[in-house]
Amino acid sequence: MSAPSIKDLLKRGALLAAVNWQTVVVQFVAETTFQVLLAVPIVGAAILVAVLLGADLAELLQGSMRDIFTTIASALLSEPVALVAFVTAFSLVLLGGSALMFVVKGGTVEVLLAAHTAAGPIERRPFSIEMYREASRFTLQRFTAGCSRLFRPYVILGLGLMVVYGVSIGGYLVCVVSGYHMMGGRALMVGWTFIATVLALALVAWMTIVNWLYLLMQIAIAVEGTGMSDAARALIRFIRAEFRELAGVFLIVLVLVIAATLASFLAWSGVGLVAFVPLIGLAVFPLQIAALVLRGLVFEYLGLTALCSYVALYAGYAGRRSQGAHGAEVVGRQESSAGGRVYWGGLTPGS
Repeated sequence: MSAPSIKDLLKRGALLAAVNWQTVVVQFVAETTFQVLLAVPIVGAAILVAVLLGADLAELLQGSMRDIFTTIASALLSEPVALVAFVTAFSLVLLGGSALMFVVKGGTVEVLLAAHTAAGPIERRPFSIEMYREASRFTLQRFTAGCSRLFRPYVILGLGLMVVYGVSIGGYLVCVVSGYHMMGGRALMVGWTFIATVLALALVAWMTIVNWLYLLMQIAIAVEGTGMSDAARALIRFIRAEFRELAGVFLIVLVLVIAATLASFLAWSGVGLVAFVPLIGLAVFPLQIAALVLRGLVFEYLGLTALCSYVALYAGYAGRRSQGAHGAEVVGRQESSAGGRVYWGGLTPGS
């Protein structure tokens, strides 16, 4: 059994994510809830800074979440107690919200694994109601079972990801600040600005690779049903064996995400210009909310399309590995499966 093409992987991933659309909605709701939770201590701290230090509340809440956090933390440097309280509250919300995301991701992966195992070659067949019923595997019981089964390993893995984030961002900040203090002349400062830009791009690229490996590790844990170390070794073997297909899916999805980001930015800019028109701006507000919801759903769908593609590739790799280990006995069992429902070596979680 040969590895599927990149086109088949992406098509299968897109179909599985679309058929199990409930996972897209659940992921979107969880992500939105996480962002709202993070906003609570930030808005509270902004109001505190405005009252104690007389700062402009509108200026404090401008920019991205990271920019707002940095602005508020800088303003609270003169009030150590308030600064410690703010950082503590934000950290608690961050940890709690992250745990929620880890739990939800476990249920999502469980559902999509079941969908891949049950679905036949849907990327090679025309869409039909029968195909929809065959590939649709979202149930509340299956989702909660996945949350329970994968909760502990996903939380440990997620905490490791947060540590990598912290070390990476901390190292970047140390390099930038140290380099800034070391540079003296204007010419050197211009050169350092270029170096700092390169370092920022390198940090973004590093974070992207880390998130990619994190996603693959989640799939390996769910499919193998083993501990972290065994799943990591299996993942290394998988990357070596299927690197071409993995890189192809990764690059195509990355291009799609960048294109969707640019399209959403242009659309949001157009809507923002209309919002400044008196009276008409009030009518545009619901359109802005709808645009935000649509944007979130599109990005979640792209993410789950990539997840389903990787699941299909990993399950096929695991099936070929199982055939190599067990020989003709395993092949005979797969050939006897009714209607070819076990596809690309589809495996049940933990098999």
